[in-house]
Amino acid sequence: MAYIIGNRDQNTLFPPVIQDYVGKEDPVRAYDAFIESLDLQEMGFEINAYKAGAHEYHPRALLKLIVYGYAYGERSSRRLERAYYHNLSFMWLVSGIKPDYRTISRFRRENKEAIKQVLNQNVKFCIEIGLIAGNTLFIDGSKFRANASINNTWDEKKCGKYLEIAEKNIERIMEEAERIDKEEDSKGSLVKLKEELQSNEKLQAKVKEISKKLKESGKEKINTTE
Repeated sequence: MAYIIGNRDQNTLFPPVIQDYVGKEDPVRAYDAFIESLDLQEMGFEINAYKAGAHEYHPRALLKLIVYGYAYGERSSRRLERAYYHNLSFMWLVSGIKPDYRTISRFRRENKEAIKQVLNQNVKFCIEIGLIAGNTLFIDGSKFRANASINNTWDEKKCGKYLEIAEKNIERIMEEAERIDKEEDSKGSLVKLKEELQSNEKLQAKVKEISKKLKESGKEKINTTE
């Protein structure tokens, strides 16, 4: 029996409209609605369209990216950049824009306290609507869910302990994000090949060159600086 082989040139039924990238049941819609409801200026974000430069992105879009990404374990600005290239939920959330990782990192640094405030409010929002499972803003979502769902009610007195834990976890997440970005500062993008390899012909030539070296040397590793 022959292998099943894909064809990148075939037509697909991929939705032509970004709005259709995610279903009505996708949790990303809740994060989007939550951040759309916030008064960002009141929370300390600068909103000034007249000041915006040619490559300036609206703070609300960058905030959506960070809050949703942090909630599901993405801390690195490079990985957040990669997410909206390869993940439909992220593409939908930021409406198709593509800020680079340096823009994301700078936005986080310049709005650290305001972002923490939003993340803490997001925790309460997620509790209210039951978006706890898999959310890394909570250290132990299963225990939290068991305590928060008694009689299907929630109040700060009942869940105060867990809100404090989540707040400390958010502090740790912000510190971790900053540390990772510093460690990766000298590394390149996760979504773009080196300029000299962006041509398919040049890429194939490089692959053949490396394959030849490996065969001749019998090595399993090569010098990546060559």
